[in-house]
Order: sequence, then structure tokens, then C-alpha cells
Amino acid sequence: MTDPSRGGATSEVVVAADEGAVRVLTLNRPQVRNAIDMPLRIALAHALEEADRDSTVRAVLITGAGDVFCAGGDIATMRRMPPDEARPRAEAAQRVVRAIWRTPKPVVAAVEGAAYGAGLSLALACDRIVVGDSSAFSASFTGVGLAGDMGIFASLPARVGVARARQMLLLPKRIDAHQALAAGLVDEIVPAGEVLATALHDASRLAAGPSLALGAIKLMLSGSPRAPLEMLELEVEHQVRLFGSDDFAEGAAAFREKRTAHFGAVSHQESL
Repeated sequence: MTDPSRGGATSEVVVAADEGAVRVLTLNRPQVRNAIDMPLRIALAHALEEADRDSTVRAVLITGAGDVFCAGGDIATMRRMPPDEARPRAEAAQRVVRAIWRTPKPVVAAVEGAAYGAGLSLALACDRIVVGDSSAFSASFTGVGLAGDMGIFASLPARVGVARARQMLLLPKRIDAHQALAAGLVDEIVPAGEVLATALHDASRLAAGPSLALGAIKLMLSGSPRAPLEMLELEVEHQVRLFGSDDFAEGAAAFREKRTAHFGAVSHQESL
């Protein structure tokens, strides 16, 4: 399906390949249900940062090898450790989320099977989550005496509200795909086996969209909640910039000419 030779990089634990303008990143530890250990954290962060720098990439898709998205952190590699050892491990996980949130490029999660613990956090960090109808979710950090990381204290309440997020973290339980959709935890359910194709279709649509505008949307919806009047000012600044863009000129011309707009690639620097 994908072309690993065009701009993508391949590591043992994260496989990167391109499908058109979409960089597909596959967690590649199916023997342990794609559990996240240190090498995977580092490789995934690197792959995301590389996709951000590559001007031929206009959207990113994250999925898992086999029939599971990600079962969470690899507990087999965890042990009690002092702060000077625990901090680099925790910061490596946060590097992944920073890369997803900082890039102006849309990031889509394709979730088959389980997304537990850090796997749920990883999916929630993405801009769109497509799941199979047999998928299951759990914020299962407290089972090993941890509270949660990889941005879950921002992403989970942003999707389901603070009260529900509190209960999901304090008393974690398995949530099926339909419960997740009803709660706003995910964005679309498709039959098992069709997740990757659907997510790739969505990512391709985003890749064909106006990258400056999509980047502005990500930026405006990120970070701490803003006061309404501050949001109005930021909206003006973004709209002023976008009115002067090639994307807007093409979109307006396509509307007048009754044809499909063909938006062009822009550099990361232009998107900021």
C-alpha cells in the first residue's frame, strides 16, 4: 500500500511509509501488542519530527501493526527507579505528544483493537480518531500505580469533559467503541478491518486541504482555554494572514470557476 522509499524512514519499532502526501507511521511491536517501551518512544518522536520537517508530507497517520493499536506502556520494561532515571523516560513520552501538537499538519489515529493507557493517550493526542467496531479503550494507568501521561490530562477532558475524565482516570474500566463514540472520545466507527483504509482516506482529504488554514485551526484549538475577546483578536490575525495566501487565492478562484480547488504545499515555516 505505502511507499517506504519516498521520504519515509523505517526503524525496527516504528515503520514510516508514504501514501501520496500522507506519512503513515506504524507502531511495530505486534508481539507485545505494540506496547510502548523507550526505543519506540524515541523512534516515534523522531518519525513525527521528520514528517513535520518534510515539505512533501501534508498529513500524518498513526496506526499499529497486527490487530491492536497499542496496549499501553510496556510494563515488562518498567521498574522502580529514582528521579534521574524516571525523568528521561517520562520526557521521551512527552516528546511524542509535543511533536503531534506542534506540527501544523493534521494527525489521524487509526485504531484497531485495544488502546489502553499510553495507547489511549497517543490516540487522544491526534486530531482525528477512527476506530473499529471491536475496539476498546481504558485509561488504565492506576492499575500499575501511575496517574497518566502523554498529554492525557489535557486531551481527555477536552474530549469528554472534566467530570467524566476524572472518573475514567480514577476508576478505569473498559469502554467499547460505541460507548467511546457516544462520549466524544473518538470520531468515527467503521467495521473492523476497514479502519486503516478509512483513516487513510480521511488523512488524504486533509492532505489535499488548505494547509495554512488547517494549521491555524490546530493552533487556535490548542493550549489553555482563551477568553472570548482574546479569541476574536486571534481569529482576526489568522484571517488577515490567510486572505493573503496562495491557498485562499486558489480556493476563491475555484469557487468562481465552479471547479475543485487544488491547494499547494507550503513549508513548515510558512505555516507558523
